[in-house]
Amino acid sequence: MAQTAPQTGYAPVNGLQMYYEVHGSGDVPLILLHGAFSNIDTDFAKVLPVFAANRQVIGVEQQGHGHTADIDRPLSYEQMADDTAALLRHLNIDQVDVFGYSVGGAVGLQLAVRHPDLVRKLAFVGGTSYRPDGLYPEVLAGSESLTAEALVAALAGTPWQEAYARVAPNPDDWATLVEKKMAMDRRWQGWSPETIRAIEAPTLLMIGDSDIVRPEHVVEMFRLLGGGVPGDLTGLPKSQLAILPGTTHVTIMWEHTDWLASMIEAFLDAPMPGTS
Repeated sequence: MAQTAPQTGYAPVNGLQMYYEVHGSGDVPLILLHGAFSNIDTDFAKVLPVFAANRQVIGVEQQGHGHTADIDRPLSYEQMADDTAALLRHLNIDQVDVFGYSVGGAVGLQLAVRHPDLVRKLAFVGGTSYRPDGLYPEVLAGSESLTAEALVAALAGTPWQEAYARVAPNPDDWATLVEKKMAMDRRWQGWSPETIRAIEAPTLLMIGDSDIVRPEHVVEMFRLLGGGVPGDLTGLPKSQLAILPGTTHVTIMWEHTDWLASMIEAFLDAPMPGTS
């Protein structure tokens, strides 16, 4: 089926000119929040057409990513959530479903915390965690010991770096983006169990069984969101957990589109808790 060209634009939010795309049509839009160093196309090219066939889909690109130029401020999950909220209000959108991958999942989590009126349902996919110790120790150790220069060299020629070089307003800012992302990682202390427990939006947590986070941490997070109960006795909780077999942090987005899209669509299409 031929795809209709998306509506594209830049929204003036919090000092940014934030790039967005709107695909398809439907009642409750689905907003896509990409991962670190990425953009709409590199993370969502395979799944976006699937979702846009039945609903309106909004892709955004965060500060310093994709078509959105960087500005003189650090990166943080909270600020990116506030930028996303401002963009939605600029577009006169009252409520969305959220699909965030990796860093985008953490941004979506903060969107649900800081702007709960905007989020109907949240799918947090890949790297799903709420504290740094949710990551495997070797992942944390590598992050702490790696220099920005070494990471820039390691990312050279990857799909993320090549996509940035094609579409970024200032391609020479790539090293600055790497430095800002690493600084964000080192500042991040996580969020309290009380913060996670207070999230009202039904949430789907999804990881690969060989992701960058420990499965037991994601189960802990699932319990904070109301999961981990005998559903035949108590009824199903509002939140859900999926662990995809034979799947890594990268391949969950690039190689398992059919699993991922079918699970997210079923989650989004299910009635809201308390409704029939």
